[in-house]
Amino acid sequence: MRIFTIILLFFGLNQLMYSQDQKSTISISYSNITQIEVLKKIEASTNFKFYFQDEWFDNKVLISGTFSNKTIEEVLSKIFKETDLNFFIDKNKIIFTKNSIIYNKYPVKNAADTKNGKTPIFFKQYDSVTKGKANTPDASIALIGKEEIDSDIDYYTLSGHITDLKDDKPLADITVKAKNTTASTITDATGFYSLKLPTGISTIEVESLIYRNTSRKIMIYSNGTLDFSIVEKINQLNEVVVKGKSTQNVRTAITGVTTIEAEGIKNIPLVLGERDILKVALTIPGIKTAGEGSSGFSVRGGKEDQNLVLLDNATIYNPTHLFGFFSSINPYTINKVDIYKGGIPSEFGGRLSSVFDIISKNGNTEKFTGEGGVGPVTSNLTASIPVVKGKASLLVGGRATYSDWILKSLDDEDLKNSEASFYDLFAKYTHKINKNNSVEGTAYYSKDKYSITPDSLYQYSNRLISLKWKHAYSEKTSSEFNVTNSEYKFSINYDSTNPESFVYKYKIDETQASLKFNTAFKEKHKFTYGVQSKLYKVNPGEINPNGSSSIVDPLKLDIEKGLESAIFFSDKFEITEKLLLDVGARYSLYAALGPSTQKIYDDGFPKTPSTVVEEKTYANNKVINTSGGFEPRIGLRYIVDENFFIKAGFDKNFQYLHLLSNNTTQAPTDTWKLSDLNVKPESGLQYSLGLFKKLDDKDIELSLEGYYKTSKNILDYKVGANIILNQDLETELLQGEGKSYGVEFLLKKPNGRLNGWIGYTYSRAFIKLDSQFNDEKVNNGDYFPTNFDKPHDVSIVMNYKFTHRYSFSSNFVYQTGRPVTYPIGKYVYNGAEYTLYSDRNKFRIPDYYRLDIGINIEGNHKIKKLTHSFWNISVYNVLGRNNPYSIFFVTQNGQIKAYQTSIFAVPIPTITYNFKF
Repeated sequence: MRIFTIILLFFGLNQLMYSQDQKSTISISYSNITQIEVLKKIEASTNFKFYFQDEWFDNKVLISGTFSNKTIEEVLSKIFKETDLNFFIDKNKIIFTKNSIIYNKYPVKNAADTKNGKTPIFFKQYDSVTKGKANTPDASIALIGKEEIDSDIDYYTLSGHITDLKDDKPLADITVKAKNTTASTITDATGFYSLKLPTGISTIEVESLIYRNTSRKIMIYSNGTLDFSIVEKINQLNEVVVKGKSTQNVRTAITGVTTIEAEGIKNIPLVLGERDILKVALTIPGIKTAGEGSSGFSVRGGKEDQNLVLLDNATIYNPTHLFGFFSSINPYTINKVDIYKGGIPSEFGGRLSSVFDIISKNGNTEKFTGEGGVGPVTSNLTASIPVVKGKASLLVGGRATYSDWILKSLDDEDLKNSEASFYDLFAKYTHKINKNNSVEGTAYYSKDKYSITPDSLYQYSNRLISLKWKHAYSEKTSSEFNVTNSEYKFSINYDSTNPESFVYKYKIDETQASLKFNTAFKEKHKFTYGVQSKLYKVNPGEINPNGSSSIVDPLKLDIEKGLESAIFFSDKFEITEKLLLDVGARYSLYAALGPSTQKIYDDGFPKTPSTVVEEKTYANNKVINTSGGFEPRIGLRYIVDENFFIKAGFDKNFQYLHLLSNNTTQAPTDTWKLSDLNVKPESGLQYSLGLFKKLDDKDIELSLEGYYKTSKNILDYKVGANIILNQDLETELLQGEGKSYGVEFLLKKPNGRLNGWIGYTYSRAFIKLDSQFNDEKVNNGDYFPTNFDKPHDVSIVMNYKFTHRYSFSSNFVYQTGRPVTYPIGKYVYNGAEYTLYSDRNKFRIPDYYRLDIGINIEGNHKIKKLTHSFWNISVYNVLGRNNPYSIFFVTQNGQIKAYQTSIFAVPIPTITYNFKF
């Protein structure tokens, strides 16, 4: 290694004129050798001597080149152009410097530089050890980029990746900012960040609620990279963290987005003590359910089928277990869920209301770890297994229930005599092939079965496979290639002495391929663009006799097929430091495919079997019809100051898949219907405006968002519609217009001894089913409230930490009762008595409210112990509120009487034990 201190001997010399050796030319040729070897070759054939430090050179990089009659400056400039090395020529002595330049005079470029106070950066090598401090990453100064003597650029781009030190997995939504400036950003899904910084010294701070904060002082000369590996906050395990992307909201233009970290929800008291990320989502303003025990949910007034639920990019069609009491995904395998209620990114499509993007954990590549839980209804276990140390891991998890005993204690007599069970399995393999390539594979399967009566068995299952390949072309451009397959199916096995015993089956299968690119362009632009296509295959239903004595006739409806494809593009354009524009576009095209027989109805009459004028038959994969359109997405963010900002958004979406359900709430036996000649695609527009404020001195965040939505071709049904195994299904369907609007308020305190949030939503949701034919009108063709129209919705989630080990949690929910149709009288027609019902959804069931409490006990925080444990003792519905699940009417002795059913009408105590190793 050469002695670098000789640099100082030449610092003050005037080098305006080169010696004869410097002006002379040289010729050299080399092939597949290191840079140091090139320098030695030049030294051997000339009088030049080089001074440098060996560790500055990457000996893994081999170079080739040929120079003929070139000066030494031309040769070296070419060889080291793509490195962070500079050189200083003093006669026949050539001194290398890392990043910076040695000046031989005061480098004032022009009079304006001095007049404006601009001072060029002189050569200064910073010690890696700050006086009085240890040689730690936080104490050293990182030199970024390469100083250019002729550069007049004042700002450069610092980029890099942030990973978990434990398993090297990329970390999304980590805040990266420059201290004492407004420059800040958050990492994307690949852990990548990019910051625009002024030339000179800056302090980069990395912040997260889950990981330890860290900082690094840098000296930036030009565009460059700086990576961080951070560690989890072990002492933060008992925090309640529902992260409404407070840090990301400041930096992105997307409205209506919320992130829930799985680790932060374990203190929230939920039914039967089960940690459930989707149930926590229901406490977020704008997300509602029709009632306790309902499997579907409504987002900003939308229907259940207007929500796209993804697990590692693959669709889950029924995301719940056990009548909607539990989510169908093992909570110990989930990392986080991003919920988009408005401003849906252009890479997502096919649904009008929301996207629930569930991202699973990566396994630990360094050591065997695991966690699990034992509760009164379920037990689960998840294990992480290193496959290739530092590169590959396998995460496996399983969960099962023993829930029959709890059904016996329910208020509903039918449920008391029923039985139910479920299980789910999960596996994920991750492999980091090299710096630029990694692959992931996810497999998931869940199955439920339950029996309402002794002679009927219901079963349904979800299955998905997801494969992902990530590739980095450069520091600025990367891609993701995904292939997924999802399947949902259910069956009903009716087996009794009744001669009408049967087996009924249904299945939907979806296969998708997508290619997405991310590119950072000219510092102010971040492009996301790509293509995707998915193939739907639906078995609408088939029925077969169950046993030789059954008189049921076999029936199988025609298979439905559809191909939905799209191209998408978005640009996050930083117009100024305060103004950010996120503009996106998506163009989707849907084709209904054969084999199929489509019926053509007379336009002048309602759709009935008697108004069919023609039947068209389409061969396999023959295009029946096409539909689609342009889907713009626009978001705007303006920072008033560091703690207050405004956002606005607009988006349009198309939906080609519809849920068929004539129940008030979504049920496991509901089916899906593809658009075709007689069922039009749904479309929707949403406008939103949000105000966000952070009170730094009190660690409180406030948000207020308003929205207005309109939609077309919303699917509904005629009164008394039969949608099961109906070969003329379109004759029972209605399509109308929808509108909804609301205001969402959220007050959140994410940190501190007392933490939690208060959410309030005022919203309305209406639908209009109008037609020229009276048979196809509902409520005279006027707007009326939907099943999810609950004007007032309040959620209060609080956690108080007495110590690091003991805390108290509470969860309060209030909702306006949902709309319902009541009988209002009776009439006689042709000698028969009939019940007269009100307009649809004219009345409401009683309001819903519930209070849950819990005590959380952490195990001791000793590092060297076999397992780290966590106890949760909670009481669900501590007030014993008899909340109505449904209202039904029975005629007794000529009088109509109303009855109410409830799911949990008494307090439900629960003790759950969780462990981690």
